Amino acid sequence: MKSTLLKAEYYPLAASALLFVLFFVLGAIQFPGFASLRVVLNLFTDNAFLLICALGMTFVILAGKIDLSVGSMIALTGVVSATLIEKLQWSPLLVFPVILLGALCFGAVMGALVHYYRIQAFIVTLAGMFFARGLATVISEESLAINHEFYSWVNNLGVSLPGRAWLGIVPVLTVVVIIAAVVLAQRSRFGRYVYALGGNEQSADLMGVPVARTTIAIFALSSGMAALAGIVFSFYTSSGYALAAMGAELDAIAAVVIGGTLLTGGRGYVLGTVIGVLLMGLIQTYISFHGGLNSWWTKIVIGVLVLTFIAIQQLVSRQQRGTQ
Repeated sequence: MKSTLLKAEYYPLAASALLFVLFFVLGAIQFPGFASLRVVLNLFTDNAFLLICALGMTFVILAGKIDLSVGSMIALTGVVSATLIEKLQWSPLLVFPVILLGALCFGAVMGALVHYYRIQAFIVTLAGMFFARGLATVISEESLAINHEFYSWVNNLGVSLPGRAWLGIVPVLTVVVIIAAVVLAQRSRFGRYVYALGGNEQSADLMGVPVARTTIAIFALSSGMAALAGIVFSFYTSSGYALAAMGAELDAIAAVVIGGTLLTGGRGYVLGTVIGVLLMGLIQTYISFHGGLNSWWTKIVIGVLVLTFIAIQQLVSRQQRGTQ
């Protein structure tokens, strides 16, 4: 019986992995050059900011919470980076730690409000979303270009690979972040606390889990990861814009759900989120290769996938409750 329950927990993750393989094979059959190293590396490069952001969101959802502020944090990070680097002539190596520290504090404040004042995370992070986006717009309503030589150096740092593929610093950084997130979730005490908190907060408290500290740390981590995603996005666009990453928080949530993490918390996998983001990126790549489909089909397919995976999660939960 135990093995059956274990297999049921992996159903959403297995389904997302299978869909990724099917879409990749379908694209490889239909389009020359689809199954190439260049396409795979571009998946990581083009979706790096969303992947990093979604990894932070995974910890929040595993804890049974939500964070709607991450897209605005990405935009605010870009605008602040551009302002400090271009207008105030700060070094990027000084700007990035300052921004990351500020984002951690921002997330910690939201976490404290959620825990100590018992305000729904949806409301707190919604306020955070408006605050961050509003602050970015106040700083600059126009797009700010970043022409610093450090940006040019980083963007040109990499190696050429067969098939006109380019391995830059962004995919390497993304893989490092993925490994760190997996270790944090699966091999650390903090990760166990997050899962326990998502399973049942009252029970976690009785078991000695530091609920307050863990809740604050989860939101600090999410904001910090969003700021890191914003830094990566600023390298991708070489600019900062207050309206950038609109809806990124919803894309991140969709990726986490498609990756098999329960919205109610307590069960899910970081690697599932990685597959979810890559699957969403692969769908967009497939539509680009097709050429005859409207780009909005990407959103339609993702919407269908989200509903499908929520249904799968419900079936798994009912099966597990029925066998207990």
